[in-house]
Amino acid sequence: MLRPTIHRWRWNCVLLSWKEQRAFTLISDSDLQINARFIGLRHQGRTRDYTWIQALGLKFGHHNFTLEATRTEKWDDNVDHLKLSHDGMELVIPEGHSSEWNSTEGDIQVERTSTTNSLTVTIHDLAEISVNVIPVSEEDSKTHSYQIPTNDSFAHLEVQFRFFGLSSNVEGILGRTYRPNFENPAKPGVAMPVVGGDDKYKTSSLLATDCALCVFSPGNIKDEHDSLTMEYGMLDCKGGGNGITCKK
Repeated sequence: MLRPTIHRWRWNCVLLSWKEQRAFTLISDSDLQINARFIGLRHQGRTRDYTWIQALGLKFGHHNFTLEATRTEKWDDNVDHLKLSHDGMELVIPEGHSSEWNSTEGDIQVERTSTTNSLTVTIHDLAEISVNVIPVSEEDSKTHSYQIPTNDSFAHLEVQFRFFGLSSNVEGILGRTYRPNFENPAKPGVAMPVVGGDDKYKTSSLLATDCALCVFSPGNIKDEHDSLTMEYGMLDCKGGGNGITCKK
C-alpha cells in the first residue's frame, strides 16, 4: 500500500469570544463533506486562541451523520461522552467493545472500539474515521497555561482519518493537502507554522456545505479518471494550543 510522506501542519481557527463554537470544512469533495466544530478559549491579554475539535459533521450522498463530544463538568472515563445522529435522528449504540450499528442501506457502519468514548465510523469506499473523546487534563492545562475553567472539562475529539479515492479537486483545510499539486512548505516531520483559510472554509453550521470553496455535489458522478485511487495512510489530528495539528 502506498503512503504519503510523513509531515505535520497546524491550522488555527479564529474564535472571537472567550468560549465560542465555529464550524469549518476539513474535507469537501463531490461525494464527501466533513466539517468540524471547534471550541476554544482566549483569555484576557492573550492574542492566541486555544482550540479543540468538539464535533464532526459528515455528508455523503444524500445522507448525513454527526458525532459530538458532550460537555461535562467533571470527566469520568466510565461515562460515555459521545452523541451521535444519522439523518437527523439520534443514534444510540449500546456501550461495550465491538458493539456496532449499520445503516439500512449499508453505506455507513459505526463500531465501538472500547466500552465508552471510542469508535470507528466507516463510510464505504470513501473514508474511515477513528474517534476518541478525551478531556483537557489538569496537567496539560497547567503545562500549557490553558486556564481551563473548573466547571468544564473541555471534552473534545482526537480524530484519525483514512480516505479512499479522493478527487484531484478535493477542497477543505485538510482536503487541499491531498491535491496532486499541493506543496508542503515544511520539512518532513516538522510542523508547518499555520495553514490558514478561515474565510474560505467557514460554514454556517456543522452540516452546511456553504463555505466559499466547498465542492460537495452528491448529484454529480465522480469522474474515475479524476479520482486519486490510492489508499491514504492514517491522518492523525489533535487540537490544543497550536490549533488543529495533523500528522500524515
